[in-house]
Amino acid sequence: MNAFDERCRAYQTVARAIRFVRQNSPGQPGLQEIAAQLGISPYHLQRTFSVWAGISPKRFLQYLTSEHARSLLRERHDVLTAAYAAGLSGPGRLHDLMVACDAVTPGEVRSLGDGLLITYGFATTLFGRVIAGSTARGLCHLQFTDAGPDSDAVVQLQTEWPHARLIRDDDALAASIARTFSLVDQGQPMHLLLRGTNFQVKVWKALLALAPGEVVSYGALATLIDQPRAQRAVGSALARNRIALLIPCHRVIRENGDVGSYRWGSERKQALLVVEAALRSRRESLRS
Repeated sequence: MNAFDERCRAYQTVARAIRFVRQNSPGQPGLQEIAAQLGISPYHLQRTFSVWAGISPKRFLQYLTSEHARSLLRERHDVLTAAYAAGLSGPGRLHDLMVACDAVTPGEVRSLGDGLLITYGFATTLFGRVIAGSTARGLCHLQFTDAGPDSDAVVQLQTEWPHARLIRDDDALAASIARTFSLVDQGQPMHLLLRGTNFQVKVWKALLALAPGEVVSYGALATLIDQPRAQRAVGSALARNRIALLIPCHRVIRENGDVGSYRWGSERKQALLVVEAALRSRRESLRS
């Protein structure tokens, strides 16, 4: 097993640990207790976290607390608002990856993909198995699928673009998927094709102002798009996001610092936030 495969397999252990810690956060369980719950040795748990997250379990678990999320809200909210007001709405970056967006035209929405060719493929990532779909204009679909069979994921893609022609080619999507989850800047923007209402697209584009390691509340995000009373609508727009990770809806949390729900599982959302926060912390340490 190579290092990448080992890290991918480690995610399942990480997700189980996150679930246990979240359910027992008042007691702040330690390494021994978490390892016992997972049925593995403390040494194995220590190694798994170090391989997967690049930080110790103790540091990792500190990031899981709601206090950390609340501190991020306190530290980043005003900065983010100012940045967005200054026009920093995109292209954004995910792990130093630039993103450029192109919305589907009204005519394309009405045609439901008639005449559109979508090449799709599956791959295993550090956060679970994914399906990606791409058109000539950019990536139009990226979702986690490890909770169900591949056939269900294909049906969902076809339902979203009922008149499009689908062709499976895992190799053709491999580079795009690997680049999406890479920690290295690739230089050229990743182009996305967004399909949604004007409001939804506005919310998704606003998310690109969020850098890795930053979070924002639903209310703050609604304010950023000049719709301060539209928190519920913002939540609905996030739930309709078809492009995981690159449109970073995982960076939107509740006002009290709780991570809240996530279309692809709250444990995965917490894991994404932890890795991004750790990456940001390491970079700030290197710069200081």
